[in-house]
Amino acid sequence: MNNLSLTIGWLYPDLMSTYGDNGNILSLQKRLEWRKINATISPLSIGSKPQDLLSCDLIFMGGAQDKQQTIVSNDFKNGKAETLSEMIENNITGLYICGAYQFLGKYYKEADGTIIDGMGILDLYTENPGTKTPRLIGNVALQTTIFQKELIIVGFENHGGRTYLGEKVHALGNVIKGYGNNGKDGTEGAMYKNTIGSYMHGPLLPKNPQLTDYLLGKALETKYKEKIELSSLDDSIEERAHEVIVRKLRSGV
Repeated sequence: MNNLSLTIGWLYPDLMSTYGDNGNILSLQKRLEWRKINATISPLSIGSKPQDLLSCDLIFMGGAQDKQQTIVSNDFKNGKAETLSEMIENNITGLYICGAYQFLGKYYKEADGTIIDGMGILDLYTENPGTKTPRLIGNVALQTTIFQKELIIVGFENHGGRTYLGEKVHALGNVIKGYGNNGKDGTEGAMYKNTIGSYMHGPLLPKNPQLTDYLLGKALETKYKEKIELSSLDDSIEERAHEVIVRKLRSGV
């Protein structure tokens, strides 16, 4: 795999990176490097150009508060929204956490009724019911069939917004423990083509190496237009840690 490479676009690391979301970048980078695949991390923030996105094979964007989301929303009006939308439609792989996940939707309605326009890429919307309604906080586990077999994904959620999915996206998985998208319908996250949105912080990818490899595999497949089998890594430590988390969540510890 020496001739393979991926450029990972890290959107707004200075504004959209809470709850250890930068650990997702480290996980993507290391799992490429351990396989002798060249990994380039490209931080893109205020002042970057739409064409800078086009050099990226995989996109990551983390979470933030409402103020930061407003800043990012305004910056995306300079052509970036259209560029990212086209990339997502063209199967460019991406992971979008919490605030970034909300941002891909139609809109985010703040507690005071203010509407923050989303990019409208994903068929979903988010509303914040206000301070009288508790935030959705805690460890979360969901069951997914993303890998053509049942798998449990674990993470940590902390969000006030409630996200509701439309017909053109489907959930990343069904909640086993925690609240998920809105605390009502039992779903967590969203998937559209090679794009994944989720409320799971923690960060998500180091806790779920199979999900990390899924994203890397999709990104390589899209770039090189062929199926690329990733070499196996020793994930015994990660797997044991994952088992402990799942066991504790199922037992209510």
